[in-house]
Order: sequence, then C-alpha cells, then structure tokens
Amino acid sequence: MKFVGIQEQIQTNNRKSVLLLLAFPLLILASIFAIIYFVNVDQEGNFNLDQTVDIFLKYVPFVCIAVAIWFLIAYFGHSKMIAMATGAKTLERKTNMRVYNLVENLCMSVGMPMPKVQIIESNALNAFASGLNKKNYTVTLTRGIIEKLDDDELEGVIAHELMHIRNNDVRLLVVSIIFVGIFAFVVELAFRNILYGNRKRDKDSGKLIIVIMLVSLVAYLFSLIFKFSLSRSREYMADSGAAEMTRKPWALASALRKISNNHKVEEVKNDEVKQMFIENKSSGFMGLFTTHPPIEKRIKFLEQF
Repeated sequence: MKFVGIQEQIQTNNRKSVLLLLAFPLLILASIFAIIYFVNVDQEGNFNLDQTVDIFLKYVPFVCIAVAIWFLIAYFGHSKMIAMATGAKTLERKTNMRVYNLVENLCMSVGMPMPKVQIIESNALNAFASGLNKKNYTVTLTRGIIEKLDDDELEGVIAHELMHIRNNDVRLLVVSIIFVGIFAFVVELAFRNILYGNRKRDKDSGKLIIVIMLVSLVAYLFSLIFKFSLSRSREYMADSGAAEMTRKPWALASALRKISNNHKVEEVKNDEVKQMFIENKSSGFMGLFTTHPPIEKRIKFLEQF
C-alpha cells in the first residue's frame, strides 16, 4: 500500500464527497421511479412507461424536498445524535491532562486546530473521529483505551483519528451514513407495515407496500456498495499519516493488537456509529460491506515502515 500525500488525499475525498452527494439522491429518485413503474400495471399485466414518467415527474419536487429536510436535520444534528448514541461526554483538560496534552501536541505538530475531545465510559478499547467542520470536529475515546494503552500507543490512536479529520474522511463518512439511513428507514418501515399493518388492506395497497419494500431493499444494498466504495484505503491512509505524524509506526501497530482483543463497545447499539470506530468487525453477509480492512493487514502494513 503506497502512502499518498495529504493534499492529494484531501482532494480525492472532496471529489468523492461531490460524487456521493450526486449518487445518493439519484439512487433515491431511481427507486421512486421503479416503485411507480412496477405498481403502474394495467389489468393485462402491461407496464405503462408514459404514465409512469408523468406520475414520477409530479412526485420529484416532493421527494427532493423530503430528502433535503432529512439531510439538513441529520447534517446539523449529527453531533448530538452521535453523542446520544454513544453517551459520550466532554473530556476537559483538568480531568485528564494526559489525553488533552497528547491531542494538543499532535495538533500543534501539524498546524491543525484542536478538535473537541470526548470520552465514552466503556472498558472496551476503541476510538473514532466525527464532525463536518472545524466547529464540531471531535475525537472520542473510550475509558478502556485511555487506561490500557501507554502514551506512545495512545498517541498513535489519536494521530490516526486526527488524520481522518485532516483527510476529510469524517465528513465523507457522515454524508454516506445520512443517505444510507434513508434507505434503511424506508425498508424497516415497509417491513413493519407488512408484519404489523392492517390485515384488511386491499390488494392494491398490499402490492404497493411489497413493491416499496423490495425496491428499497435493492436500493439499500446499492447504497451500502456506494459507502463501501469510499474504500478501505482511507484506514490505511490514516494509519500511514499517524505513522508519519508520530514517527512511531510500531506504537500504533501495538495499539491495534490490543484493540483487536477488546474492541466491542457494548454501550453503543447504533450500527452506523459503530462503523466510525477505529475497529469494527462485521460478521456474516454484512461483513462484505465493512469499510474497515482486517486489523491484521493494517498491523502488517505498519510494520513495513
């Protein structure tokens, strides 16, 4: 894995952000079109494309407004949502001088503004970065990772999270999470309607719900692929940047070994938030869509420095 310069990585992520902002709304509109198309069938089983287009064009403005409202609420409220999902609290300088100084010194070494620092009261070893701009960039650490890593190891982890901020990885991931959440919400809503909805619904409404669920499910899988296309390379980039920042690649490799044995933060139930952690293993089918490479490969990569 070749290390790419910080400016090139930032520019690449900015381009991906633009593409994502275009791809997800287009996927939403394509899903709406597909639903109308499959529902709009005459008694002989023929699809009416012209009528589908007419209906679709009437719904486009309302869909765009609904998506925009969803996005704006999530965009401006994501910090509070993450805090509620994790139970994270602000870590003040006076309460933990060691952590605060590590973050501050690393930021000063590369000339970046210091983000907020938060802590999750969990014995697990994990950390993540979040935020969309300088005002709400945040590095969050668990109590376990603070207490069980030595200074060099903890410095490596913090540097990794700071690199996610510098590379605009956090902004990219938050945007993808917001849009994937739309499809997940629609799929869950349709599925619950099928299970617990009115059993006396007519044939047409029943068909509509099933079509919505199936189309939304396909769109959801595509949205996961889009998110996966953010590339696992961003973790390698953050590892590379942390090694460059601290000049101690062995320290981050050592920290990752310890994290791999106890990374599950049971206090956090939200799967989308879990994907932001420095380590989050997904098993089974969903493991195909994880944005994190195997930690063993990351350790091996760091040992090449």
